[in-house]
This record gives sequence, C-alpha cells and structure tokens, in this order.
Amino acid sequence: MGNVKGTTDYRGEEQRLRNRIRGVLERQFALYDFEPMETPVLNERTLLTSKYAGGEEIVKEMYVLSDQGGRQLGLRYDLTVPFAKVVAATPGLPRPYRRYEIGKVFRDGPVKRGRLREFTQCDADVAGVEGPEAEAELMLLAAGAFRELGIGAVCRWNNRRFLGELLSRLGVDEADAPAVMLALDKLDKIGADDVAAELGGIGLAGETIGRIAAWIESAYGNGNGGAADFESLVRRYGLADTPGTREVRRLEKLIDAVGLDEVCAFDPFLSRGLSFYTGTVYEWFAADGSLRSSVASGGRYDAMIGTLAADGEGAVPAVGLSFGLDAILELYRERGTRDERPAVRFVPLGDTLADTLRAAALFRSAGVRAGIESAGRKLKRALAAASAQGVRFVVIVGEDEAAAGRVRLKDLTTGEETDVSAECALYRVERATKGSLNEEGFDRPTDPR
Repeated sequence: MGNVKGTTDYRGEEQRLRNRIRGVLERQFALYDFEPMETPVLNERTLLTSKYAGGEEIVKEMYVLSDQGGRQLGLRYDLTVPFAKVVAATPGLPRPYRRYEIGKVFRDGPVKRGRLREFTQCDADVAGVEGPEAEAELMLLAAGAFRELGIGAVCRWNNRRFLGELLSRLGVDEADAPAVMLALDKLDKIGADDVAAELGGIGLAGETIGRIAAWIESAYGNGNGGAADFESLVRRYGLADTPGTREVRRLEKLIDAVGLDEVCAFDPFLSRGLSFYTGTVYEWFAADGSLRSSVASGGRYDAMIGTLAADGEGAVPAVGLSFGLDAILELYRERGTRDERPAVRFVPLGDTLADTLRAAALFRSAGVRAGIESAGRKLKRALAAASAQGVRFVVIVGEDEAAAGRVRLKDLTTGEETDVSAECALYRVERATKGSLNEEGFDRPTDPR
C-alpha cells in the first residue's frame, strides 16, 4: 500500500539532511532570541475559518473532519493562526512576544515540486512591535539562515496597504481589492493576459482593467521583471504621503541601512495568497531560479490576534517569517547532495564486541561519527561495503588487538594499515578529517602512540 497523495517518507540521507536544515534554522531562531513553541495539529474549524485567518482561498484547501462528539475540526494549514490563538488566549504574555515553531501543516492543494500536501514549516513570529524593525530583523534572520545553508537567495517585498492605495487610484473598489491582489500575485506564474482574464471575472469595469493592464505593461516593459521603482509609482499615482507609502519608506530605509538592499527588491505586484496580511509582505526565492516556489515567506498581520481575543483587545501588531523545509530540501536534491556517512567504520573480529563498543565510544565522545559493522561479517566484505559507501577509515578490533589494548586503523584511500592505540587512531582520524590544529589553533605537540 502506497502513501496518500502529497505525502512522502524520509529516511537515511534525506532525513539527515532535513535534520541539518532544521538545525541551522533553530540556531538562527535562537540567535535572534525567539523561544520555542509547539501547537496542536488539530484545531476547531471555527478558528481556522475565522475572518482574519487564512482567507477563502486557503480554506478551500483545508482538511476538515469531525470527532465522535460531532465537533467540527480541521488540520492546521499554517503555523500563524495557531500562534495568534495562543497570544490572544494568553493576556499575560510579555510584549513583544517572540516565538518559533517547526511542525507539519496540511493543505489539500495541487502537488508540485517543492510543495506537498503534508509539509513542514519553520516559523518565527513577533507580536507587539508596530515599527518596521520587526520586518527588518526577520529579513536579516532569513539572509543569515540562507547564508549558513549555502543557498543564494533573494527577497521580493511589498506592502499590502500601499498596494491597496495604488489600486484605489486605478479605480478598484475596496471590496474588490483582495481579489485583485490575489490575481496580481499570480502574475509571474500565469502572465499578464490570464491576470486580465481573472480581473474580468471579478467584475471590474473595463476602464479599470485597462488602467491595471497599462500599469503592468509599464512595469514589465522597463526590463527589470516588474520591480518598478517605488518613488516613480508614488509620483505617478499621487501617493506621496499615504500611510502605505510611509510604511514602505521606513522599511526601505532600514533595508538600505543594514545592507539588505543587495538581496531585497521592492515588487509592487506581490501580495501573497493569504488574506490576513495587512502591511509588509515578502518572499524569498533561489537566486539562480532553479525552483519556482518560494523557499521562505511572511509578512505583517495586525488584525488577527485582536480579533481572536475574547476581551476584544483590538489590533495587536504582529509579523512573521516562514521557511519551507521541503522547498529547501528540493534545492539540495538538485545539487545531488551526497549522503553523510560515518567518518569511521568499526569492525569487530571474533569475541571483541565490548572492546569495539568502548573504542567507538571514544570516537563518538570526541564528536567523530562512527558506525559499527555487524558482528560475524567477513572482513573482506566489511571493507568492500565501507569503501562503496564512501567511508575513509576502518578500525579493526580483533582478539589479538583487544588483548594488547590496540586496534588496527586502515585508511581505505591510501591502503595504509597501522597497529595503534585507540587514542592514536582517533588523533589520526581527526587530523585527516578536521585538520591538524587543536582548539587554540596550535599544532598538536605529540602523536599519542
């Protein structure tokens, strides 16, 4: 029996790689002073479908179910709504409140490369900060994470409040603005003609569609893929001192000041599919274009938490960032990342399992990854298997070696084999795999034979 469509199993190389990606992200979250959180996968359906939750588009993809008591439930489709629920239900939380969460989410949507129906999100959110410093800090976090992951990534960002103001100048009614934003957000995926067709389906007047089409043409006709100059838009559509314009300028100033301008570009068409965003939105993509899906995204959602609060607290400023672990893994798949095999394979010969385990423990305590061959396997076959799997060193523990307190260290690359103490074998492996310097940066003085 196979897997449910849109789900997958991870093992061996892939799961180790997922763990390493997760470890990098957790280190970044800790560096930026986010505390861990874990929320339920199963939620009340009314929470997931509330006014300022995911919106109509995402609710269509929600997995719905009921329990034996007849309660209407749903599987979470992101980690933002559960976070907002916790903040809304816990008035005593300090503000600003900063948390990260890594967990599975579920969407019954199209399955494509880098996006499954069961996938892992890695989120960081800040509640209680109104200014653009929260967005700038999350952008810095993302840039640092991709740098540590060795992934060239670029960010596109916009402001939904500014976009709403611009659409108003083009003749779009406030009630139609969310649907228009959703159509514009698909511009890179479906093209200008199909966007125009969607706009017609919304019921916009012909002249309004014409003005939007002219705006798209002016942006994409300048040769930079739609990343129109922000100030040009402000002048052209008379938006010099609107709230959205002020928000964009404040964040743009911070982006320039912290050196993110080389990887972050303003994109006036970006709005993101989730309707709860109220201000800044951003998406991160592989710089080489090898993956069309974003590898991280997020934005500001100031209306959600207050709406969920029982005491009607009002607007609570909040902004978040979400990494797609599965999309990042897809980038590594493209690179043909090799399995991370043990640096050393231990081979017990005869009745030496206890001695082998003690020797392997010495290596592991020093941080050297060590595997142990199953007892009883022929030495020739054990060496061949280790070589085929890319293991460089084999430590052989026979009965004679165990009696003498020694081991045989074999370098499968050079064929060299020496009879040494376990401590000396460790030293030689560390020297070959990690370099010849100790923690202070000085050469080790002696070879501990």
